[in-house]
Formats: sequence, C-alpha cells, structure tokens
Amino acid sequence: MFPSIDRMRIHPLTGEFAQSANETAFLVHQLPRTRALLGYTLVFCTLFYLAFSVSDLVALGYGPPYLKLCAARAIVAATAGTCAWLAYHRPLGLAATRIAACSAEAVALACFMFIALHRPDEFHWHAMSLGIMLIVIYLYIPNSFANALLLACGATVLFLALTLHYGRLTAADDVTMVMLLVLANAFGALAARRFNQVSREEYQARVQLQHTAARDHLTGCFNRRHLHETLMRPDQLRTPDHHGLLTVVLCDIDHFKRINDTYGHASGDAVLRSFADLLQRMTRDGIDSVVRYGGEEFLAILPGTDLDGGIHLAERLRTRFADTSVMTDDGSEHVRTTASFGVACADLAADGGQHVLRDLIAVADKLMYDAKRGGRDRVHARCACSNPATGLRRVG
Repeated sequence: MFPSIDRMRIHPLTGEFAQSANETAFLVHQLPRTRALLGYTLVFCTLFYLAFSVSDLVALGYGPPYLKLCAARAIVAATAGTCAWLAYHRPLGLAATRIAACSAEAVALACFMFIALHRPDEFHWHAMSLGIMLIVIYLYIPNSFANALLLACGATVLFLALTLHYGRLTAADDVTMVMLLVLANAFGALAARRFNQVSREEYQARVQLQHTAARDHLTGCFNRRHLHETLMRPDQLRTPDHHGLLTVVLCDIDHFKRINDTYGHASGDAVLRSFADLLQRMTRDGIDSVVRYGGEEFLAILPGTDLDGGIHLAERLRTRFADTSVMTDDGSEHVRTTASFGVACADLAADGGQHVLRDLIAVADKLMYDAKRGGRDRVHARCACSNPATGLRRVG
C-alpha cells in the first residue's frame, strides 16, 4: 500500500513529514541507505577523533594528563566503532538506528568537553572544533531533526558555560565565540531542514509515480496492472495472521451500457465513481484491495475473510448501491441501477498460494455471470476450497 498522497505534507520547520505514518514509511524506505551512511560517517569521524590525539601530545607532553585524554578518545572510538559495526552487520530498525546515532554523538560530545577542560588555554580552538562537530551532527550523522537540534544546542550551551567559567578569554573573544557557535547551529539547522525537505520531496515524487502507475485515474482503485504485477504475488496473499482464508468479490454494474447510451458517458463515470467509493469505504484500508477489474467490473480481495464475510460485504454493497442515486451530468435526473456479485473463498493453508487468487477470480467471474443470467441484482457465492464445507450459495 502507498502512503496517502494528499496527506504527505512536509512540516515547514523540520522538513520532515507532518504525519508520523508518512514519516515512518519514508524512514523505512531509506533505512538501508541510512545504516550505510551512519556506519561510514562514524568510522570516518572516529579516525579523525583519534588522529587529534597528536595535538594532545604536543600540548601536554607524554604523561598522566595525556593518557587521560587518550582514554577519553578511546571511549569515543569504542562507542562509535560499535555503533558502526552494528549499522553494517546488523539489520537495525528505525529506533535502534537513532539510538546508535544519539549514543555515538552524546559520548563524543561528552569526551570533547572533558578534553576541553584539560586544555583550558585553547578554548578558542575548541570552539572551532565544536563548530565542525555541530555541522557533522546536523548533516552527516542520520538522525531526526529534533534529536540533532537537542544534542547540538545542548552541547553548545554546555561548552559556553565551561568557557565562561574556565576559559581565560577576553570579553570580545567570548562574544565572538558565542556568535560563531550560534551561526554554526543556525546554519546547520537550516541546512538539515533543507536536506530533509529535498529528500522527502524526491520520495513524494516517487510515491506519486507509483500511485499513478498502480491506480485507475477515474475511481482511485487499483488497476489490472497492479493486480497482476503485485497483488497476485504469493507473498501478497498473506492474511493479517499469515494464514487462513482468502475471499474475493467480483462486482458488475447492471445495465451500464444503457446508462451510457441514455444519460451520457459523464453520468456513467459518476456511477462508476459512486460504486467505487462505496466499495472502498466498506473494505479495510491497508488489508483489503479494491481493483477496477474492467469497464464496469470491480474486484475486492479480502484476506482473512471467510465466505460468509464475503457474502455479507456483497449484500451490504448490493442494497446500498441499489438505494443510491447519482445526478446526471446536466443535473436534470437521478440515475439508479443495481449490481451483481460473485463471491469465492479458498483456504490458503490447504490450497497453497501461488495460483489461488487467479483461480478464485475465475470462479467468482463465473458466479457473477450466473447471477446476471439469473436476474441481476443478486449475489452468488461458492467455497472453492479443496475440501469445501460449503457448496454453491445464492443470495438476494
């Protein structure tokens, strides 16, 4: 199923999708790339973090203070290296990926503050290093905008507090440092927002193309191409609990050609949209699938639904549609008609999965035409299991 196109609004402040369901769908789609980027960035940053131990040696000389800073850098390397290994070698989910990113960032920032305290005469250089770290947090370590903002701003406030308390800088230096770190945060946040927005706009375009390719433009139902290329795959037939019954309902609007000939094709289109809307509202979003099977034929695929459930849906739809009137294109008359239904059910566990849907549609198609030959406006149903407990049934 595709996320709702109409509701894929991007939040103006974060650049992320406003609806959590759309944001989750995007993040799941991006997850392999996100894990790869996380692992690569953490390895790259760890190597540079360790390389800067040379500056500790030059500033402090070899001794206990230097070894303390080496230990701090080793903690960062161990944490980031573990998170990078997990990102490369374990199928981390969304939550685990963000925990890994936040953990690596928090440990690196904490050790950075520890190093700054042990080299108090160099807070102006530390400020430059922190500015670079902030850009990395905002742009290169994949995380949510809120997490990145919280970590970056929290680290900035803590560093400035340490600078004012332990740094031996002039007032002009303090003001300049504050301005530079505020600028780094502002630039990083704006760049992260822009990156988020661009990546989600690309995803929107991709989803729109998929939606257009899979949907009938008139009714919004799935089209035959999506049925054959996607819905008929065996892995798509699994019921909500991964086993059980599968029922299909094939529907045909009665006397549709007469409607087109009498009231015009625009009125016929309105009848099709009315029927499709009823069918989509009566089925389960995200579980059932509704397909425009032909000109005036519609197919409902109902995983986990038994024969009685399919008959109940067809009967409700039959009576509701018979009571529904559609205004003609010129607004002068109300159009009423009926529909005929074929309902077929099979047991996926007993009958296998590869050709069940194709065979069920063939059975439902025959039942639907039997219903039309039997007088229309009725439901014919049959259990098509290998060992059916229920035979042919006529309703309506």
